[in-house]
Amino acid sequence: MSHTARIAEIIEAKKERLLEASNRIWELAELRFEERRSAEVLIAVLEEEGFSVERGVAGLETAFIGSSGEGGPILAFLGEYDALPLLSQRLGVAREEPIEAGGNGHGCGHNLLGTGALAAAIATRDYLKENNLPGTVRYYGCPAEESGGGKVIMVAAGLFKDVDLALTWHPSDAHYVFSAPTLATQAVFFNFTGRSAHAAKNPHDGRSALDAVELTNVAANYLREHIPTDARLHYAITNTGGHAPNVVQAKASVRYQIRSPRAAQVAEVYRRLCNIARGAALMTETEVEIDEGVRYLDVVPNTTLEGVMQKNLEALGLPHYDEAERQFAREIRATLPGEISHRIPETKGREVADQLPPYRPKMSIHLASTDVGDVSWVVPTAQYRSATWAIGTQPHTWQAVTQGATSFANKGMLHAGKVLAATAVELARCPEVIEKAKAELKAAVEE
Repeated sequence: MSHTARIAEIIEAKKERLLEASNRIWELAELRFEERRSAEVLIAVLEEEGFSVERGVAGLETAFIGSSGEGGPILAFLGEYDALPLLSQRLGVAREEPIEAGGNGHGCGHNLLGTGALAAAIATRDYLKENNLPGTVRYYGCPAEESGGGKVIMVAAGLFKDVDLALTWHPSDAHYVFSAPTLATQAVFFNFTGRSAHAAKNPHDGRSALDAVELTNVAANYLREHIPTDARLHYAITNTGGHAPNVVQAKASVRYQIRSPRAAQVAEVYRRLCNIARGAALMTETEVEIDEGVRYLDVVPNTTLEGVMQKNLEALGLPHYDEAERQFAREIRATLPGEISHRIPETKGREVADQLPPYRPKMSIHLASTDVGDVSWVVPTAQYRSATWAIGTQPHTWQAVTQGATSFANKGMLHAGKVLAATAVELARCPEVIEKAKAELKAAVEE
């Protein structure tokens, strides 16, 4: 029996327990750094499977590492399990219908991501053990991918320093090996403090923090002309200083998110944006506190690992979808606004991704950010995209949430686990390929 067939057997034999875990995390929908029960769901499965688990790693309450096996290579699987705010949504309905007004929802499919990576870790460990192959399998429970940077903190704590390779995946509307850089990103908070006053009687005595926020935003709009073409500058006013227009606002805050293809570009935009905020404070005679938020590096693709992943994907093939799943996908597609973009050409004219695309190394930049980037700078890393949503579904939407624990999504999750595990097993038997992947990474980060 081929290793891909055996990996598929192992995961199928354990699928009911895996689906139970994913569905439970979907129900819990806990936000960044608050994923206590979600983490425990995954830890429970790891411990049932005989993994040793270290909780609270890197000083993060909801981060953990599950380990099994001994010796090298050390194979890491990255799991996530945080949800998003304001995306509460009923399961399996093709209309926006929150379970709880203002509640949370898994709009990026991290319930699937965390459990699919877990399936891969278990299957890899089982295969290595059955075949008396050396190697250590680690499952990294990574909290707060959504703007919290759990992996950034874990990398800084040295938790990846002895890892030979890292594999992960992400829910998507298509099946393909992900070979693209992402945008580096940096968050920053500008908190202005002025002096309140009666806006009619003695406005001259006031110093408006809200004016400072608005001046910052105006100047940032002018800055947009002078940043790299692929850069992004997003903002949200997080504190307006109150709702009374006849009071000069003494406190006001704005948060910015900077994105650009390279970390050095982000750093330069960050420097200029901070100077804008300082200038706004000077103009309004207020004070500004600059609170630097989390910074994500851009993803460094590794074509050596990706080539092995593509080979195993082709050996496994794609899941089969029944008519009920296709019909629900058509219903979801009817709710999608605007023209559907197709990063993978093979998805055009279809409601579900049922065609296997070729490997496309070094695709155009993916206009999003992830803390997987920080891992990819220190460990050779490969990522898979598995279809868990109807074609055209965008992450961070109610449509993603409503599909996130359906049979269609579950098939994509289990499939991702098989692809990752089959890739890891082949690499464990080919140390020379791992060394080639390390050499590729070294050359990429030294450019």
